[in-house]
Amino acid sequence: MKLSAILATVAVTFLSATTQANEYSYADISKNSDYKLSKNQVSEAKVQAQCLVGIKKLNFKRKDSFDPIAEWTSFRTAPLLEKYSPCEVLVMLEVVQTELRRK
Repeated sequence: MKLSAILATVAVTFLSATTQANEYSYADISKNSDYKLSKNQVSEAKVQAQCLVGIKKLNFKRKDSFDPIAEWTSFRTAPLLEKYSPCEVLVMLEVVQTELRRK
């Protein structure tokens, strides 16, 4: 009897957490807000997000061994993102990694 009560509590908690997480998606927030991004702004944000993914993948390309170049560029990513857009940073890091890997 207690096990079923515990399982029911876990299920309700999980469903509540899922519902709350969805309430904070951009789509849900923009429905109830006077401020909404334009379609162009949303498209630009999605491009910048893809560039952030590119930065992560670039900095963690070699997972099985230490990569000093990736470590160096990873360390510099945060300060660059403070000054430049994610796509600008991605371009810079791609150039840096290419140049530093040249032999």
